[in-house]
Amino acid sequence: MKAPRSGGGWKAIKYSLTLANRVGWWKLWKSMRSKNACKTCAVGMGGQKGGMVNEAGLFPEVCKKSFQAMASDMQPAVASDFFAKYNIDQLRSFNSRKLEYSGRLTEPLLLSPGEKHYKPISWDAALDLVVERLKASGPERTFYYASGRSSNEAGFLFQMMSRLMGTNYVNNCSYYCHQASGVGLGSSIGTGAGTIKLEDLEHTDLYILIGANPSSNHPRLMKAFMEIRRRGGKVIVINPVKELGLVNFKVPSDVRSMLFGSSIASMYVQPHVGGDLALLTGIAKVVLEQNAQDSSFIAAHTENYEAFQEQVNQTSWDDIIAQSGVDRDTIQQIADQYISAKNVVIGWCMGITHHLHGTNNVQTIANVSLLRGMVGRREAGLMPIRGHSNVQGLGSVGVTPGLKQAMLERLEKQLGIQVPTTPGYDTMACMEASHRGEIDFAFCLGGNLYGSNPDTKYALEAMSRIKTILYLSTTLNTGHVWGTGEETLILPVLPRDEEPQSTTQESMFSYVRMSDGGKSRYEGPRSEVSILAAIGQKLFAGDNRIDWKKLESHSAIRELIADLIPGYENMHQTIESNKEFHVTGRAVAEYQFPTESGKAKFHAIPLPEIPVDDNQLRLMTVRSEGQFNSVVYDDEDIYRGQERRDVILMNRADIDRLGLKPDQRVKVKSEAGEMPYILVREFDVRAGNALMYYPEANILVPHTVDPLSKTPGFKSTRVTLEVEATV
Repeated sequence: MKAPRSGGGWKAIKYSLTLANRVGWWKLWKSMRSKNACKTCAVGMGGQKGGMVNEAGLFPEVCKKSFQAMASDMQPAVASDFFAKYNIDQLRSFNSRKLEYSGRLTEPLLLSPGEKHYKPISWDAALDLVVERLKASGPERTFYYASGRSSNEAGFLFQMMSRLMGTNYVNNCSYYCHQASGVGLGSSIGTGAGTIKLEDLEHTDLYILIGANPSSNHPRLMKAFMEIRRRGGKVIVINPVKELGLVNFKVPSDVRSMLFGSSIASMYVQPHVGGDLALLTGIAKVVLEQNAQDSSFIAAHTENYEAFQEQVNQTSWDDIIAQSGVDRDTIQQIADQYISAKNVVIGWCMGITHHLHGTNNVQTIANVSLLRGMVGRREAGLMPIRGHSNVQGLGSVGVTPGLKQAMLERLEKQLGIQVPTTPGYDTMACMEASHRGEIDFAFCLGGNLYGSNPDTKYALEAMSRIKTILYLSTTLNTGHVWGTGEETLILPVLPRDEEPQSTTQESMFSYVRMSDGGKSRYEGPRSEVSILAAIGQKLFAGDNRIDWKKLESHSAIRELIADLIPGYENMHQTIESNKEFHVTGRAVAEYQFPTESGKAKFHAIPLPEIPVDDNQLRLMTVRSEGQFNSVVYDDEDIYRGQERRDVILMNRADIDRLGLKPDQRVKVKSEAGEMPYILVREFDVRAGNALMYYPEANILVPHTVDPLSKTPGFKSTRVTLEVEATV
């Protein structure tokens, strides 16, 4: 399969038209134009300004992934005889794509202990069963996990339920993606979210994109990069892999770009996997050697600078070059551009966070930004490029093991609720407790917890030891067939554009949108809020702390959110007039850092140890252009020219060095597991490194985590290759 010359363009348009043919042109157009927030990435669009409109009011703002998600929700319902026809073993032979396109779930399903088939169950029986199992499990043997798909309203009820039950074992999918960003930024500047608004990108003259591939995962950001280049700005891409869309991209909404393509990267640097911290330290070292730091800003608005400066000065250039894999001249070129720029934004994704030193990576990015006063003011700043559309909102409304002190105090003062003081469980801690046999009930609000986990064998063992697993889902995924407990229950839910009441979602720019909802396409599924409120009424019958009947109303939930969530006070205006807003205190301005001292903090961070033997490769797991998170819509990866997913993409020098040939079958082995009969493919990746597709390659990733953020190292696995015997 031959890769195109540019990302985006006519192929993306043709694909979208194919989806329209499948589900109906007019139906898809009406759905995409409805006043509902986009269901995919957290760049955000839609809401009260209209479908395919961003927060700046620009139209058309849409991408292939938006169409994919909408088309999936518009597919026919699962056939009435589907679960009678296929038992659990047969369903396990389905790949992610086949499960996704098996149809919309429309009735509650129960896989009873010892049974091989999911069977329909009534809503009343299903809810009674959930309540019975929750009461039997109790607070110490139950955990709550949410994906980034759910609304703020559902997320707020979800975490309230866990706290009223007496447990802080509640978390969201960010622990497996951007938690290192939240922890790293929180320790550096006092807020775990990005510091810029969308309009700040209109003034950026240098964007440093590190460890991210938005051309595949956040396509609408490509327009912003195109515009930076057009007005004479620069985009430095730092990525071990040469990604087609980051070199040249055809923005479908721009005629000139569609005709001629748009150059994205003004400079493309390919470090070793895991070498970013060393590279960033090198940039800081050049700034200090040239005395180009913003000394007045540092003196007035930061602390711990001397320790940071000493650490950088003590780090040798030999170590920086060896670990980063980038020569000194190249690092000098990056630093020179950084020094000469006026408004710099640094953006990153999971190439930074998916390491056992992921939090230190983020702290080092903050160090570099602070060094020249590029954070704390408008038109420059830090931009974690978050994945799912409302993962940031779920964190805001408390779907985390530990509540922020201000929210904690408001909960206890205004509602008279004594929040549990026992330590919470992050996502991996929940899996470890399950593996030890200490969890009886897992409550999964969307997502695919099984498919998102590293060390697939360990995840399978852990989830099989849970007595009851509850999933709230729109379609089938691998978690429903592999991540099963002794007893597994699936409740069908409505996507946000079918909600009977409006909901809210928060973008990566901390902009809170309101989705109108709409008419349900099928009878049977219920909104997440209605399910949670119904469970709450049964579970807490006779408990007067919370009126769960009242909280069937989304407006009533928003009133509580406005009163209890710091930064969400403007939600009162949303209730009154559907007004959308930016969360206050996030887009840091006037150097008012929300820390105890009011100052940002430098961190002195030594280079991590990354031992790699000569016969090993550093493996990073990646998503394809044809998937969103763990959902695989298409087996093909058009931008990388791959027609299948059972491949390992390697530098030609490594193929030759290891005595291999393209399209040869190998067994890929790590300390966690192995994958047989994988095809070797040549690709432009930094020598000594390789990439394979997530979530299939999760079997190779150990379940060890960054000690600070508890995020697994999905992009820092050492692997060896063995040639498979030919028949």
